[in-house]
Amino acid sequence: MRGLTIRQPWAAAITYADKRVENRTWSTSYRGPVLIHASRTMDRRHGPVVAAVVRGLQLDVGAVLAVARIIACHEDDGECTPWSLPGHFHHVLDEVTALPLPIPWVGAQGLWAPPAALMDRVREQLSPETASHILREGQ
Repeated sequence: MRGLTIRQPWAAAITYADKRVENRTWSTSYRGPVLIHASRTMDRRHGPVVAAVVRGLQLDVGAVLAVARIIACHEDDGECTPWSLPGHFHHVLDEVTALPLPIPWVGAQGLWAPPAALMDRVREQLSPETASHILREGQ
């Protein structure tokens, strides 16, 4: 299990909209469950399309918002998704599931290992079936 800290409004676009690619300057071989964590800082460099997607949403910061799975990572191929940035690695997400309540937590850079106490709080908000399916390792 890993956590991925993402600035708002991008974390909300993943959690509540159809953004299924996280753009990074680094690649990863990790495949599996990931917590979507909204950083404490906002990215103010987004356009009207992103603003329209997240309009009306509370943009929680410093909190875990969702669980998902990283299913792939590839270099920019120019054809990935409308959310993809040229010249970046695209971390492809699937099975994004919003938590009913954001969990305040301090994240970290890169893919970080969530402590057991945080994972307990995440599991409390998921049905047993969802937790066993999305949080499974190695698939």
